Order: sequence, then C-alpha cells, then structure tokens
Amino acid sequence: MQELKQAFQNQFGEEGKATFFAPGRVNLIGEHTDYNGGHVFPCALSVGTYAVVNKREDSKLRFYSMNFPELGIIETEMDSLKYVEEHDWANYPKGVIETFNKNGYEITTGMDVAFYGNIPNGAGLSSSASIELATSVILKDLFDLSIDRIEMIKLSQKAENEFVGVNCGIMDQFAIGMGKRDHAILLNCDTLDFQHTPISLTEHSLIISNTNKRRGLADSKYNERRTQCEEALKALQQSLDIHSLGDLTKETFEENKYLIKDPVTEKRAKHAVYENNRTIEAVDKLNAGDIEGFGQLMNESHVSLRDDYEVTGKELDALVEAAWNEGAVGSRMTGAGFGGCTISIVNQDQVDSFIERVGQAYYKQTNLEADFYVVEIGDGAKKLEEE
Repeated sequence: MQELKQAFQNQFGEEGKATFFAPGRVNLIGEHTDYNGGHVFPCALSVGTYAVVNKREDSKLRFYSMNFPELGIIETEMDSLKYVEEHDWANYPKGVIETFNKNGYEITTGMDVAFYGNIPNGAGLSSSASIELATSVILKDLFDLSIDRIEMIKLSQKAENEFVGVNCGIMDQFAIGMGKRDHAILLNCDTLDFQHTPISLTEHSLIISNTNKRRGLADSKYNERRTQCEEALKALQQSLDIHSLGDLTKETFEENKYLIKDPVTEKRAKHAVYENNRTIEAVDKLNAGDIEGFGQLMNESHVSLRDDYEVTGKELDALVEAAWNEGAVGSRMTGAGFGGCTISIVNQDQVDSFIERVGQAYYKQTNLEADFYVVEIGDGAKKLEEE
C-alpha cells in the first residue's frame, strides 16, 4: 500500500486520500452448476486489488495501474464513457462508472485512481471482477451513494456483460462482494439465496496450482455443454415439473434419465445434478467439521468433470492426480476447464514438499512448469481504514 500511495503521488502529483481493497476468488466446489440452476461454493481470497483514490473537481477520469506501468495514465471524460480497446484494463472501472450512472446513481465528478493487484495473472482468480468491485466500493464511498451490496454486485456484473462484452455469470462478483474471512458462500445463482459457511483450516492450507496451459477450447466447449444441458432438461420435462437440472435429486434423475435418448447428453446432465447435490452436501460436511469428507467430495467433483462433463484435459488431470498421490485431503479443477487452475486442501506441515513433488510430477507428465499459490480466505471488497 505504501508503494501504491507513492505511485499515486508520482503519477498525479498529490497525495491519495482514500484506500480500498477487493479480493480475488476461487470456487471450492460446484462447477458448471451455475447455468444449470444449481449451487456454487466460492470464497474470497486474501490476494486482490488495492486502490488509492482522490475525487476531482472536474469531470476528468484518470486511471493508473502499477501492474501495467507501460500504459501510463489512461484518461477519459465522464460524458464520453465507451469501450476503447487501447484502454485495456481501464475499461472495467470505466464500465462500472457508466453502469452506475445509467442506473440512477449519480457520479457527479471525475476522480484519479491508482490500482495495484497481487492476483497472479492468468490464474483464473477473477482479477476483472476484483477491479469492478473495488470501483463499486470507491463510488459508494466517494459519492455517498445509497446502494446496497447486492445491487453493487449486480451492477458490476452488468458492466462486464454490457460494457466490456463478456458474458460472465454472477458468481465472481458475488464472492468478491460478499466474501467473509474464514467463510465460503453457498450461493444459488438463480435466486441469489446464499449462506456463509465457516471453514476452519487450522491444520490445513489451500493451495491453488496453475497449469500454465492456455485455455484454447474453453469458450466453444462451454457453449456446447450449455446446449447439451438444455436438451437434457427439455427431455426430462416431458414427465417432470422442473425448471432446471438444479431442481433434481440424484434419485429422481436416476429414475427418469431414460427420457434422455443421447448417452453423451445424459452424462452432461448427470454431472450437473450430482455436482449440485455434492455442493450442498459439502456444506453439511464443513458444518460438522469434517474436512476429510469435504476433500472426498472435491475429488469426486473432479472425477465427474473429467468423465461425465469432459472439461478437464491432460494438464488438469496430471496436476490433480499428482496432488492425490501426494496426500492432498482433496483436489479438483476449478473454473471453466481445459487449462487454468486446480484447488487443493493440504496438511500444513506438508505444504513445501507437496509443492515440490507435485511440480516435479506435473513437469514429467506435461513438460510444463506449474505455479503454486498458498492462499487464505479473506474478506470481501471494502474501504481500508487509515492506519
């Protein structure tokens, strides 16, 4: 933060007055359930986006990021907020400001903002949603807006969908906006019903492992999986009064799966149903203090994503299998798949040897170097108190 304050002074020629933070996030279990009317179980992380801000008297907006110093100060005006490719990362805060304005929250003057993010690039921990929520809490504070947290989350998602043009769901913004230290969030993405669940990792650590494999297939396969799930739902609705695959228990699915004629489509639906049930069960395990049981469900989640949903790929499988072999309590892919990251729960006294051995085994299998991040579960987006 001291470095960021210094950077603010160097770039803008005065001292920054207010400081803010928004975390990154990771989804612990509940993958590809969100668009199937099911539950997800993400948590906010202790890494994220820091911001130093000053309100201006005029309508100028000036953005600077320590992560992209080569882009210098990106400048625009309040009345000409549109997506500009050269503005790169700054389109995210611009989008949030424009979306707040359009939805009746008056942002009356410009501002100078310097950002610094310590979310590892390309790790799939949602740096874009982190910048959006940092901007949202800045706007609420600077302009004394009467807006609640859920509305801020919805507008941040809307900014990414409509201003930036990325069709993301609401999980990322929700986890970052509503995060709570040492808790994960069981969220129904359809209704936004949620509950905070304590995760006590006194003897364990969360380790995110990055395959460093570029996700070439993710978008086209994602659309294909969505379509397959919609087809399965239609087939099941011939005899069941359901709105989504998330409405089904495993038992009801097994009794009625004969309605789905295509075996591949049936497997896709099976993952959506079983994963949703696993996610709800995972919360029960944590509430009972059963970390081992939770880890077992993470492992089952990965197997289902590998065999029924087929979105893992050899790199993710190699990382997860190496983690299982090195005694992880639980390990699975997290995110869209076809590359990206895994999340593992590991005994604290084994962290160093785990990272070393899993890294070696992964390299042997793939000729790729994995990156490892030991993370903690942190708070949601907030203004930082002056020290």
